[in-house]
Amino acid sequence: MNQPRFFIPNRVSEEVLQFLQQYGDVDYRNKEEQMAEEEFLDGLSKADALLCYSRQKINGRILEQAPQLKAVCNIAVGYDNFDLEELTKRGVMATNTPGILTETTADLTFSILMAAARRVAEADHYVKSGQWQEWFPSLMLGKDVFGATIGIIGMGRIGEAVARRAKGFDMDILYHNRSRKTDVEEKLGASYVSLEQLLQQSDYVVVLTPLTDETRKMIGEKELALMKKDAILVNASRGATVDEAALIQALQKKQIAGAALDVYEKEPVDPDNPLLKMPNVVTLPHIGSATKETRGKMAMKAARNAVAAVSGEVPENLLNEEVLQNMK
Repeated sequence: MNQPRFFIPNRVSEEVLQFLQQYGDVDYRNKEEQMAEEEFLDGLSKADALLCYSRQKINGRILEQAPQLKAVCNIAVGYDNFDLEELTKRGVMATNTPGILTETTADLTFSILMAAARRVAEADHYVKSGQWQEWFPSLMLGKDVFGATIGIIGMGRIGEAVARRAKGFDMDILYHNRSRKTDVEEKLGASYVSLEQLLQQSDYVVVLTPLTDETRKMIGEKELALMKKDAILVNASRGATVDEAALIQALQKKQIAGAALDVYEKEPVDPDNPLLKMPNVVTLPHIGSATKETRGKMAMKAARNAVAAVSGEVPENLLNEEVLQNMK
């Protein structure tokens, strides 16, 4: 009987490789960069399970080249790179890695909020570029975080973790979510409000919702116009949840004070994107979960999901449960 074959097109830890080698053959490409599609499809065509990062698009065209594939396992929480309908139709399980990156991503989210508020990146450049010739009272005046109002759009695991950090800064916590979270309200004193109320009242608007048809460009021209003129927008979810053209326009017109972004509509972001020229915008390269410890745990969870799928078991983090009906 042939052993299952795991395909890993990008770098993971030796621990993950050793774990998978106990259960089958491992086709591992020790690369940081995304491989050429022809090479990727060659590996996928022989695979029973794929472990990949969220930059790898998996759609019907790709799946046509993978006749024996049983599972695609994202090393990520978000899974908008998956065409779940196509995967389910073809009997392929899809999994993600929730929970592990919650605290790490919340750390990053709150850190870029503070960086934008206190103009950290701008001040760092000011010193390093030799512009600091004297001190004066209005030098790099920022915006208080302690005691301010934070509005969190998307009160999932990461949203709640950010709210806990905001509680430590004695912030008033507003949130908007598909459903009310009374436990969060009781634990953290958060207030459930409409999206319009959140935008109008918050000093910091933090977008932490997954990307769906409903949330795509949910923050656009109309929503940005509702925000305070001294408010800051923070996006650590998916770039397409914010209408980037509308955000650029709002910043250029000084409708809002600034932004802190870890994600963009197009990634990597174009070098000529106006956001990169704005000193009041903190720009990071999608590193929300980027710590060695967290990425290692995410890859191991993806590996465990892959092993379960090829062993005839139900993976812990199965996204398309409908596929189980198709397999009966």
